[in-house]
Amino acid sequence: MTQEFELRSGVPANEPTLVWGCDKTFSIDLKASKRVLITGKDSFIGNSLIRYAKTHYPNIAFDVLDMRTPAWKNHDFSQYESVFHVAGLAHLEIAAKQMDIKDQYYQINTDLAFETARYAKQKKVKQFIFMSSMSIYGVSAPYGKFHRITRFTLPAPATFYGDSKWQADRAVRAMEDDAFHVAVLRPPMVYGQGCKGNYPLLQKLAHKLPVFPNVHNERSMIYIDNLCEFVCQLILSGENGIYFPQNPQYTRTADMVKLLGKAEGKNIRLLSILNPCVKLASWVPGKIRMLVNKAFGNCCYAQELSHYNGLNYQIYDLQESIGPSQEQMK
Repeated sequence: MTQEFELRSGVPANEPTLVWGCDKTFSIDLKASKRVLITGKDSFIGNSLIRYAKTHYPNIAFDVLDMRTPAWKNHDFSQYESVFHVAGLAHLEIAAKQMDIKDQYYQINTDLAFETARYAKQKKVKQFIFMSSMSIYGVSAPYGKFHRITRFTLPAPATFYGDSKWQADRAVRAMEDDAFHVAVLRPPMVYGQGCKGNYPLLQKLAHKLPVFPNVHNERSMIYIDNLCEFVCQLILSGENGIYFPQNPQYTRTADMVKLLGKAEGKNIRLLSILNPCVKLASWVPGKIRMLVNKAFGNCCYAQELSHYNGLNYQIYDLQESIGPSQEQMK
């Protein structure tokens, strides 16, 4: 029986059962035919998935549904084996706006996700895949400190964005039963040509700077084509569970900037002599400290969370992933 869930102000009476993807063994028919509905129009991840699947998984047929008006409820969900829910309001889109917009986080990231999952279940969809976020674990560790997330790390969102995703994460999992599989993805930063967020900022820095601090930090990230490979195989598996897809190695910000420069034909020098300046800036209150911690802070998933027996998706390493998407170059 579906567990009742009080949105926004409450939580399930009991935590939904934790099903870890890393504990599963997958047996996937890569040639099986599937029909999938992507709920959320014009998303970077959704559009990238369709492009990627055209080359690698033509046996998966995708439709896209605009979720910005109530008309989405008139769409026939019963024709799909899986629904991939990517509709959401990202923190970067409203960071500079008024606090009173916070309700939109919960209306879009929580309520809409819950309603979509409930509707999919009513229409006998077998698998619901929800894009959660690493943000449910809070902000990254500041410069000089390390934060590694394991299966024992409890979510502790520090922003309205993270909390809205966490509430949705729990709500959709609480609906799961034997006939309705729920898979929740908690990816770290997704990057690739055409994405938004921190990656374009690093591209700009690589374009302008001849040198960069040689700071040693660790971040979990996932290249968009690796994520698309993961989602395609997860769809074909029909499985449930909680997943933490990431690249095969942690990313150091300095290495990424150097590779971005190399992609433009530049040789950016990494200088450890600049590191004390970064440390000094990390003590300056306000925006400067925030930017330093965002660029040089540490936050990563334990690698064991991201290895799935029989589901192999880590195709490209950091060096191979910098530049245009592998699919865009074909």
